[in-house]
Amino acid sequence: MQKIRNFCIIAHIDHGKSTLADRFLEITNTVAKRDMRAQLLDGMDLERERGITIKLQPVRMDYTIEFPITNNQSPVNTQNPNSKKETFILNLIDTPGHVDFSYEVSRSLQAVEGAILLVDASQGVEAQTLANLYLAMEQNLVIIPVINKIDLPNADVPKVTQEVIKLLGVKEEEILLASGKTGAGVDEILQRVIAKVPPPTGSSENKLQALIFDSTYDDYRGVVVFVRVVNGSVKKGDIVYLLRVDKETHALEVGTFKPKFNPREKLEAGEIGYIVTGFKEVAQARVGDTVTHKKAKGAPLPGYRQVKPMVFAGFFPETGEEYPKLRDAIGQIKLSDAALFFEAEHSPALGFGYRCGFLGMLHMEIIAERIKREHGVSVVITTPSVAYEIALQSPLLSEERTTLIIHSPLELPDPSKIAEIREPWAKVEIVTPSQYIGSIMALAQTKHGTFGHTEYLDETRVILHFEVPLAGLVTDFYDKLKSVSSGYASMNYEILDFRKADVVKLDIIVAEEIIEAFSIMVNRQDAYEVGKSTVEKLKELIPKQQFVIKLQAAVGAKIIASERIGALHKDVTKGLYGGDVTRKMKLLKKQKAGKKKMMATGKVNIPSKAFLEVLKR
Repeated sequence: MQKIRNFCIIAHIDHGKSTLADRFLEITNTVAKRDMRAQLLDGMDLERERGITIKLQPVRMDYTIEFPITNNQSPVNTQNPNSKKETFILNLIDTPGHVDFSYEVSRSLQAVEGAILLVDASQGVEAQTLANLYLAMEQNLVIIPVINKIDLPNADVPKVTQEVIKLLGVKEEEILLASGKTGAGVDEILQRVIAKVPPPTGSSENKLQALIFDSTYDDYRGVVVFVRVVNGSVKKGDIVYLLRVDKETHALEVGTFKPKFNPREKLEAGEIGYIVTGFKEVAQARVGDTVTHKKAKGAPLPGYRQVKPMVFAGFFPETGEEYPKLRDAIGQIKLSDAALFFEAEHSPALGFGYRCGFLGMLHMEIIAERIKREHGVSVVITTPSVAYEIALQSPLLSEERTTLIIHSPLELPDPSKIAEIREPWAKVEIVTPSQYIGSIMALAQTKHGTFGHTEYLDETRVILHFEVPLAGLVTDFYDKLKSVSSGYASMNYEILDFRKADVVKLDIIVAEEIIEAFSIMVNRQDAYEVGKSTVEKLKELIPKQQFVIKLQAAVGAKIIASERIGALHKDVTKGLYGGDVTRKMKLLKKQKAGKKKMMATGKVNIPSKAFLEVLKR
């Protein structure tokens, strides 16, 4: 155990985590040069296409160094024939950088003892740099500051160095300089990890305690759990027991990550690896559960705090026949994404589907894309909404009001029964160049946010603190933030609490029928603007029918916006020639009556792309 180091890389999105991990794999000869490719630890095609890390990914590296040790206690590679060679086991977990995947980061941090804090030399400290650093500090991890991308022409190392010093309170010589692209300074990072990150505690002689920090599903071998062994050991063939779900199974295979599955006979205390459980039901293995032996049960580990998704949307298959495939797809993705929430839902317009909860809009987009790519199911997504807290009227004045949480506008009780509606608020940190302060404050004001205070990182960059209703963040706030700041601002947010809100349910009516998939909760002040833009967009997206289609936006019984789609025109008098004009008038009158009847009874099939386009408000 003294030769084991468990650590992760944390940083803002696109600060070079995956590229640095690639250099680690090369230097330690974990992956042969012929097998190397960019973003090797990003296993999904979706990750490489978007250039972002979505899923955490562990890997075990063997790193041989030569001693003696320098004055700062860092091992160095020397050519001294009298030096002693030692091999260390380095367990790295590569983590995402986007705010929507912060739960992946928090799980990784609980499985390691140290963290490399990576900062882009051209961008400096960003919002997610701060957020991930705070998470690491909560776990009392050893922080190793590294300034990356020093090879860039626009790198400003002195400026970024001062930002890191101000942030961490470290000395300048404690900050490492590196380039994940060229490999400069990468050896020094690994040496600093060995010198500064403490070896894991625990003992292989104790009862087995292994924390499940992630999992995946194999069609042939069932559920595979990723574990950090805290105490004890587990061998292939052992009967293992999952404490929280009260299930036992055989360990069909145990091993480590190289980065592919690398089978071994045993996993011991301090190691990070996997266990093939053979479970066929994804609910039988939960992230945060403790693996132990049935006969000598170890105490359960603390696990993880329950994540609370705050953005909800309906997922429906494009055809009813695909519902079973959608059910299996969501179940399997849930296994590797503990932040995903889902429950069955039925819509008159869309049929059977699921009400799903997410950490943000990007999280929702990624899940939808994974369902399509990995399971071949195209989904229709309803308008996203946040969770609202409803205080109901008390039957008697002496009784306390009862409250309930709704995840969809369709769950809203009768208005006469509602005493108060509360919406979630978020604390928002925005890192931006100072020249964009005015534009960003104006944007936050349009989302009904309140300004807190300002912190200066240096003469040109500031951290703006706001409190904003979550509903204002989840749709288009991030895109507009990038627009008003010319792409320079970055954002992080965390949920605060529920507060009284002046919100109403906005319904969209198509051909006299309320389309539940378009229903949304909006601020009363924004209802007209949102309703008008929605019906205008639907006018462009819904094809013409044989009758006039009325499009309306309504709050309760009040119509606040309206549009009409004209009927397809057919010349019923085309075949007439000569004769009495009354024949022509009779045919036109008959056509008018037919269109009126169709308008009253006709159904409008809304194309699936219309549901997707309405999301882009």
